[in-house]
Amino acid sequence: MDFSHINKKNQPKMVNVGDKKITKRKALARATMFLGSEVISHFENNELLTKKGPVFQTAIIAGIQAVKKTSDLIPMCHPLLIQGVDIDIEIINQEEIEINCSVEIEGKTGVEMEALTGANVAALTVYDMCKSISQKMVIKEVKLIEKTGGKSDIKN
Repeated sequence: MDFSHINKKNQPKMVNVGDKKITKRKALARATMFLGSEVISHFENNELLTKKGPVFQTAIIAGIQAVKKTSDLIPMCHPLLIQGVDIDIEIINQEEIEINCSVEIEGKTGVEMEALTGANVAALTVYDMCKSISQKMVIKEVKLIEKTGGKSDIKN
């Protein structure tokens, strides 16, 4: 089996994307998080103010920062000129939230890892900001929902 990130000497390498076409690329990732009714009950109008600040707003900013730093965190990710990041956090029932992170570029490589990183860090930020209320929170699932603009489009 050939791996794209292994060279002929079986050592790691970063894939050369120089010959790829520039296309508009977009990825959407979702984190589903159990907060529990104890935490959710503290929210008013989809926001909770803690001593650390507004939870969702801070998580959105953290997620955006994470998207921009993905190539610093994941060794084989290319640094990208991100054109847009949109993170939306919603309370979906009395115990859970969904964090959607959408990332767009015009480039030679996809932004799946950036979207997944943004959703993860936003979820971790919610956990950090709410842990004084409860430590029973769980980041249940983080997954790629959609990817467009590369060799293959994906819709999960």
